[in-house]
Amino acid sequence: MSRLIPALAAPLLCAAFALPALADDVVVFAAASMKTALDPIAESFQAETGHDVAISYAGSNALAKQILDGAPADIFISASVQWMDEVEKGGEVVPGTRADLLGNTLVLVAHDENASQVTPAPGFDLAGMLDGGKLAMALIDSVPAGQYGKEALTTLGEWDAVAPSVAQADNVRAALALVATGEAPYGIVYATDAAAEPKVHVVGTFPADSHEAVVYPVALLKNAADDADRAFLDLLGSAQAGEAFAAQGFTVLN
Repeated sequence: MSRLIPALAAPLLCAAFALPALADDVVVFAAASMKTALDPIAESFQAETGHDVAISYAGSNALAKQILDGAPADIFISASVQWMDEVEKGGEVVPGTRADLLGNTLVLVAHDENASQVTPAPGFDLAGMLDGGKLAMALIDSVPAGQYGKEALTTLGEWDAVAPSVAQADNVRAALALVATGEAPYGIVYATDAAAEPKVHVVGTFPADSHEAVVYPVALLKNAADDADRAFLDLLGSAQAGEAFAAQGFTVLN
């Protein structure tokens, strides 16, 4: 488990989170980009309530499909409105519990700490920067980070030039790892992912108007049958959790 962070170390949970001792685990399906911020929040909840939080991290697309196939998750945090919409259309969301939790920023990262800073804008020569190397991205047709990245590059007129050089990964953290290890000299990830990996360096930030807004909706799922599930959902929307999310670079929306 990750260590407790100061904003959540003690004691952040009020009497409203006092729960029976034998409740089931809280099962959370969360976008891979949530890991660094969410692990300490879950650990704090466990320490204060005695209820375990089991978190499955993956691409939002994969998680949504698992939920629709009957996977027993209690809470879903998606990095895409689209995939939460699919889960809601499938009847898996408890009415009245969905909310837009967080926002994020899309950035260009490099493995080389001496890589030059760039301004992603129409005409910036990303293909030239790659110089025959790979551009790491999450799956461009299904994973939100990859979809946002492709949309941004298309808006800026760069997609056709770089598409042959794209190395796709199952999720954004896997794309980040390709850059961290040097397998790809550049990659497109969220700002929060870049902040969590010291072996990559942000060299540019994509304009907000070059892609759909990065929004993380959260919702309670119909599988949830315990007070602990609702308590953890409430914690995610609390001021204390908001401080922790903001410290990791997220924009708090609610």
